[in-house]
Amino acid sequence: MDVHQYANYLQILRKELIPAMGCTEPIAVAFAAAKARQVLGVMPERMVARCSGNIIKNVKGVSVPNAGGQKGIEAAAVLGALAGKADLELEVISQATPQEAEETRRLVAAGLCRCQLAEKVENLYICIEAAAGEDTAVVEVKTKHNHISRIEKNGQVLLSADDIPVEDGGDKSQLNLKDILEFANAVKLEDVEEVIGRQIQYNCAISREGLDREWGASVGRTVLETGGEDLRTQAIARAAAGSDARMNGCALPVVINAGSGNQGITCTLPVVTYAEAMGVGKEKLYRAMVLTNLIALHQKRYIGNLSAYCGAVSAGTAAACGVAYLHGEGYEVIGKTIVNSLGNTGGIVCDGAKASCAAKIASAVNGGLLGYEMAKRGRVFPFGEGLVEGDYEQTIRNFGQLGRSGMKETDVEILHMMIGD
Repeated sequence: MDVHQYANYLQILRKELIPAMGCTEPIAVAFAAAKARQVLGVMPERMVARCSGNIIKNVKGVSVPNAGGQKGIEAAAVLGALAGKADLELEVISQATPQEAEETRRLVAAGLCRCQLAEKVENLYICIEAAAGEDTAVVEVKTKHNHISRIEKNGQVLLSADDIPVEDGGDKSQLNLKDILEFANAVKLEDVEEVIGRQIQYNCAISREGLDREWGASVGRTVLETGGEDLRTQAIARAAAGSDARMNGCALPVVINAGSGNQGITCTLPVVTYAEAMGVGKEKLYRAMVLTNLIALHQKRYIGNLSAYCGAVSAGTAAACGVAYLHGEGYEVIGKTIVNSLGNTGGIVCDGAKASCAAKIASAVNGGLLGYEMAKRGRVFPFGEGLVEGDYEQTIRNFGQLGRSGMKETDVEILHMMIGD
């Protein structure tokens, strides 16, 4: 494989597959607030959190980790300012104590923080304005959950970095199915061992937690209780269970994909479940995980990290491709798996992060695995019907355009309904 492309794909994996605790949207709010307090130098006396609609949508219904069951922008921002460690980035509130959670509850009730909708901004946008006495601090996060784009103190700009340099995160415009498959076959195990090993360890741990205890609506446990002992059921249940725990306040970290812990979990558990059942070795599993993660990122680069298009669809599709890879399938079967999966579940609506995300993951994984079972039997949805094209890359682009542009108005309507407009 071309050495520059090899290095680029490695960089993408290393920058994208990072640990995060809890749903990444409230964590990003907490991260920005923790940074604002750091810049201010003292605990803020008043705060305003100006956020894009997608951030508000994804924070409204999800529990903030280590916050004692509290939800919402205000809780995330106050806990971040009170107990956050900005240097930990997406694990910013991992060290928050129960006492700090109760103090957060008191400060939220006292009106320390107000949330405002920021209009005409990127889908991923957070701006924390903090003040104490005459001093002020502003921290802006956009485009990526841990990318600080602007810092101000007392009106003076300390940092301005709107764009994320390509070299910092890898050039995802170079992703394509043929090169992803070639990279998965060629990558040296030692180059991905740390990042993939951590993803498997973290995401399997939160899945076990979701199966062992009642979290949220317990979708994963329900799938196991009603679906039997077959391998597909196990894969669906284990993926859903990780989301059950994560969406409902479990403080265990996960390794994310495309800025989403749910997508990281969905990429991981089906592939691991099949690998364990098949008895494949570590090398084959890690290569399948490399393929899965990059195919998920390839789809999401057209959609963006946040939209009205449920990211579990991309991850469930990618996981099915990883399962196909474990079975020794090549380019054509993997391409047809993508077509069959997207032709089935593409367009599931995201109406915010919450307990029902686990059920959407279950549907996406089931749809992906059905797509693979069809593909390996030579069955594929006819090219040219709907958004499905004979060219696998064009099919991916079509669904990306649906998610990014076609569902913009859907996103606006969802937000209006959720905030009562």
